[in-house]
Amino acid sequence: MTKIIALTNQKGGVGKTTTAVNLAASLAALDRRVLLVDLDPQGHATMGGGIDKHSLEASVLDVLLGEKDVRQVILDCPEAGFALLPSNGDLTAAEVALLDRDEGRERCLLEAFDTLRGDYDVILIDCPPSLNMLTLNALTAAHGVLIPLQCEFYALEGLSALLDTVDQIRDSVNPNLAIYGIVRTMFDGRNSLTRDVSKQLFDYFGDMLLKTTIPRNVRVAEAPSHGLPVTKYARLSRGSQAHRVLAKELIRRLAL
Repeated sequence: MTKIIALTNQKGGVGKTTTAVNLAASLAALDRRVLLVDLDPQGHATMGGGIDKHSLEASVLDVLLGEKDVRQVILDCPEAGFALLPSNGDLTAAEVALLDRDEGRERCLLEAFDTLRGDYDVILIDCPPSLNMLTLNALTAAHGVLIPLQCEFYALEGLSALLDTVDQIRDSVNPNLAIYGIVRTMFDGRNSLTRDVSKQLFDYFGDMLLKTTIPRNVRVAEAPSHGLPVTKYARLSRGSQAHRVLAKELIRRLAL
């Protein structure tokens, strides 16, 4: 069965899109059929897959508004190894358009995915860094949530708000929504604050905290400018190896 995973954090700058792109590539390298859905109007996941967001003929916006079938919009990213449902700045129009709908506005993405079940082993959704109608669509469609988190004080505050949001989604539109794990990003074990926050996370969340950490790594930062995941741009770098380990941990944890 296709596993749908939303990568989300209401705090920006935590490495969410970087994790989404490189996890997609790592899972694909392990022979999983992967679709990456770019649900952020910034379109950074689209660019990270090697697609020029400025030259798109159609995007996830057309899917959400019911103007195109999802298969008409999905693009192949041969260098990255996964399929992509792209986005760009046009997606900002989705918020107003969806809010104007009388009913079912939170289910547009879920309904689009109905025709894809079985085509992919994993669908990863890169959510915008805010709780809006796009994020609500992602959490309604997803089986579970993967939370990228930077080990700093404000990140803990944002995590608490996100967990409250997940509870609200369970109570309203998606009672089976699970939390698949918290992944520590931009990790520097030499930093005392990083170690302190990491210990707090483990004490409070236990097994929900994934063992794999994604380190700060210059190759990870460079890769998007080349339109490649770091697993293709710098295969032997620490950042590349960490994302491969993360993919293997998720495969074991979720039986992907």
